[in-house]
Amino acid sequence: MAQSLARNFTVRNVLLAGILLMLAGDFMFALNDAMGKWLVTSFSVGQVVLIRSIGAFIVLGPMIASQGTARLFHMDRPLLQFLRVVATTTDTGLFYAAVVYLPLADVMSFYMAGPIYVAALSHLLLGEKVGWRRWLAILVGFCGVLIILKPSSAAFSLSSAFALVGSIAFGFAIILGRLLRGTSDTTLVTWQTIGTLLVGGVLAIGAWRTPSSLDLGAMLLLGVVSCAAHLMITRALKLAPASTLAPLHYSLLLWAVVFGLAFFGDVPSPRILIGSVIVVLAGIFIFHRQKVVETAVPPENVPKGVN
Repeated sequence: MAQSLARNFTVRNVLLAGILLMLAGDFMFALNDAMGKWLVTSFSVGQVVLIRSIGAFIVLGPMIASQGTARLFHMDRPLLQFLRVVATTTDTGLFYAAVVYLPLADVMSFYMAGPIYVAALSHLLLGEKVGWRRWLAILVGFCGVLIILKPSSAAFSLSSAFALVGSIAFGFAIILGRLLRGTSDTTLVTWQTIGTLLVGGVLAIGAWRTPSSLDLGAMLLLGVVSCAAHLMITRALKLAPASTLAPLHYSLLLWAVVFGLAFFGDVPSPRILIGSVIVVLAGIFIFHRQKVVETAVPPENVPKGVN
């Protein structure tokens, strides 16, 4: 009896730790996004992405040393590894390009459709069976995206297109991460960081502005924050079921609204709020149906965060 109670207590503590890490990781990602929006108002997207990537190695450096650099070059399925780097780099670059002109909550609303894209792409690219209920939720979710996008000649903007394409690239990155789940997190994150570093360096040519010590520190901190957030969510997924953690990911949207209002004075329009609610509810339903039809939900199905 005592052993059973102790075991249950331990399980609850581990579950609670996973939930708290997920919430903390999402908060860190939202903070990263707000910092990025602040920085791209003064510096080019390429420069921010470049220095952010360098900052990420403050966290990645000890992890690479512990794993050994040789493992970085012994990867399964190198073509898929390359495509994942392309997808994550596209996701990151277009996110920052979008927040130059759009409020955080607007951009984040597009990225909240990640689970919807993953469900659709899993059927098309992985041959996974998706029942009619989830297809209906996918269609409803896309309607929510269209409400956010408002694709009329008067309202459609290049920034909205950046956010939409970036969020689709985010969905592709999740799918490719599922296919490469045998690769260590350190290897995956290192190569995607190298990809953003190289692209950021190219984009920064001709658009470089010498940063102050404060701005340089902020851009380096941006990389530390995003990398730490990714590690928190990765650990959370090892401590608690993905089906439990999935709905918590949508706290990103709440933080985007809070940070956008507090730091930039951005008030989401009713259209954005309505579209976001539809997207979030559709995403939660898709996770629920996946839990029902499978004995366990693979942790790779949960977005690891937006940038």
